[in-house]
Amino acid sequence: MAGRTLENVRNNVQLVYAVTRCPEIVSKPSRGLPQALRDRHPELPCRAIMDVGNVYRHEYDNVSKDLVWRTVHEKLPELLAIIEGEIASLSDNPE
Repeated sequence: MAGRTLENVRNNVQLVYAVTRCPEIVSKPSRGLPQALRDRHPELPCRAIMDVGNVYRHEYDNVSKDLVWRTVHEKLPELLAIIEGEIASLSDNPE
């Protein structure tokens, strides 16, 4: 998505399908996250993360391109920061 604009997304069906695949993939394993991890990050909309995959998989014809854009630019960076923090804490505290 680097260098892309919302207009690029609106006008490129292939790009929308490719970008939609990322949150679709992320949603499945999110269902198995331990409650302790969820409790550490109450800012995460865990239910929405879990549910978005179903929307992208089964209602793809109703997915708003603007929603895809906002998800990738606003939500995924926040999620990535949390994931990177969790990974860093694992390497700081090896068991």
